[in-house]
Amino acid sequence: MGPKGALDIQEDLIKRRPWHQNVTCKWDGRSLILQAETNFDVEGLALMDEFSDAIAASITDGFDGDIQVLSVSAILSPNS
Repeated sequence: MGPKGALDIQEDLIKRRPWHQNVTCKWDGRSLILQAETNFDVEGLALMDEFSDAIAASITDGFDGDIQVLSVSAILSPNS
């Protein structure tokens, strides 16, 4: 996968899933790390599903890894 795969996934999510904002995807040498903001996915499960779809589309040799939501943080709007 590596850095190029991370960039491909990031670009896919930005282009095809614009409802997620401030999307970044990085390769840390062992794992892909995705971060994004959304205003409807309080548990991160929809984003995790779309991340899985993007990985599957990017990997031609198959994928046998595990995808986990590591953390979810609420970001308060200025009007809150």
